[in-house]
Amino acid sequence: MPRERLRGAVARSEELRRWGYELLCGLDEVGRGALAGPVAAGAVVLRAPLPLMDLDDSKLLSPRQRERLAPQIRALAAASAVGYAQAREIDRLGIVEATALAMRRALAALGLRPDHLVLDAFPLAGVDLPQIARDKGDRLFQEIAAASVIAKVERDALMERIGASYPAYGWQSNKGYGAPGHLQAIERYGLSPWHRRTFCRGVALPLEEA
Repeated sequence: MPRERLRGAVARSEELRRWGYELLCGLDEVGRGALAGPVAAGAVVLRAPLPLMDLDDSKLLSPRQRERLAPQIRALAAASAVGYAQAREIDRLGIVEATALAMRRALAALGLRPDHLVLDAFPLAGVDLPQIARDKGDRLFQEIAAASVIAKVERDALMERIGASYPAYGWQSNKGYGAPGHLQAIERYGLSPWHRRTFCRGVALPLEEA
């Protein structure tokens, strides 16, 4: 995170702590636009700013940077967790509610109750906690950036593991998104149990699945 932006991110969190909110929890999702695999939500609770000068929105970091940062975040955080909503839940609920479900599962897995939530873009309904949601929040709060990193690292590792059982789709590299090779594999082999059928309606399928 550039130094000026990092100072701003720390200042925003410190202002909330001055209001009496000690345990700030960042929430962020990854995998929302993928054609296959779950949507994942990270939750990271911090008592104080992290001394990680290169922590940033996970989309702005390289895989190597994310892999290095994730264990440091987990070691320094008061608590951290990742929650999932699976492909069938996404098909049944829609991606908006499925993402909220993954976030609520991440919160439930923390093992402690935070004082305040900070989120990227949208507030989380059905949670009895004060919260702030900001557009591009993963570039405005360390807590959200940290949540995005652990969610991205854990979901990528999951897609690589399940990709070993479905090598034709190339999930080790595309992580379930609509890369050309993934789309070509769907056209040739059809959909796996991990695909979101509501996301694949516009993709050409073999005749037996069409």
